[in-house]
Amino acid sequence: MKKNLKLYILFLPVFFLTSCFDILDKVHVKADGTGEYTIILNASKSKTRLASISKMESINGKKVPKKQEIENKINEAAKIFKGTPGITNVKTSMDFDNYIIKLSCSFKKIENINAGLEKLKAQNIVGKMIPTQIYSQNLEKKSLVRNKVNTFKADYDKMSKADKEVFNDARYTSVMQFENTVKSQTNSSYLLSPNKKAIKLEAYILDLILQKKQIHNTILFQ
Repeated sequence: MKKNLKLYILFLPVFFLTSCFDILDKVHVKADGTGEYTIILNASKSKTRLASISKMESINGKKVPKKQEIENKINEAAKIFKGTPGITNVKTSMDFDNYIIKLSCSFKKIENINAGLEKLKAQNIVGKMIPTQIYSQNLEKKSLVRNKVNTFKADYDKMSKADKEVFNDARYTSVMQFENTVKSQTNSSYLLSPNKKAIKLEAYILDLILQKKQIHNTILFQ
């Protein structure tokens, strides 16, 4: 990463100056296609280290953002989501004691989330390694697709050794809950709940970047 970590990752660079962070991506889809979306960035496992880093001006040649800068970015992201057609009830929470950030919203259709993420990327709130066209749904065909994500290996390979270490233990979890019962899915890496109304994927972020593990999944409902 040449100048700022946010060019590659998210709008919270201080959270990603350590490899011990988790991203939880959660979606609840109702039978009519409406639903709720939540993303949680959790670096509580590294809160002692991050508390020390937050007092520094820079680390590894990168400027350490202050609390107010992070809050401003979160509020800017929320404002952009609020201005996206089909997205309502946008809420944010910021726990700077445990380094946990949450953004949630309701959507009229799941593709509204794609549009919101596209706006965030256009405004440089999220970085180039964040996929945006991630969901698509067809109510008539009773299907929902978690779209394939392109590899970011070329971007990763350009990073310095210190920057690559950020991803060493970073984890990603995707939870998708439904009102309808799942009939089938194409990606066995997603665990299906006993009631067949939820699926879950857990992976190291580095495995997703290098495509050692795939996010793509086509879900059919009964």
